[in-house]
Amino acid sequence: MPASARPFEPRSSRVRPYALTGGRTRGRRELHVETLISVPDPDPEYAAALLPESREVYEQAHRPISLAELSAHLDLPLGVVRVLVSDLASEGAVFVHPTGGGQVYRHDPDVLERVLDGLNRLSA
Repeated sequence: MPASARPFEPRSSRVRPYALTGGRTRGRRELHVETLISVPDPDPEYAAALLPESREVYEQAHRPISLAELSAHLDLPLGVVRVLVSDLASEGAVFVHPTGGGQVYRHDPDVLERVLDGLNRLSA
């Protein structure tokens, strides 16, 4: 079975999620829930050397995927996924796509109006 088709086997429920990050709750870079990551040139040998959770992050990112999606797919807390992704990015293993970080839209009334209009249309 190809590595990408292999189902993710999480560790025992006895392993606390933050044990996977060495107790760290923050990564080396600021990553938002909507941040996309990808692996432009996957390396199977590199993936094989990773711990299971990091390997799954790496393999899931063969296509652009957000941190929120990774967290849901892996059933890991977002904070843990942020640290794992940050570590992989620091090693140059994953590409972190630029995001607005919320700062671009924070005080833009036009964007807020469009969001409100869209929500109103959904509830109608």
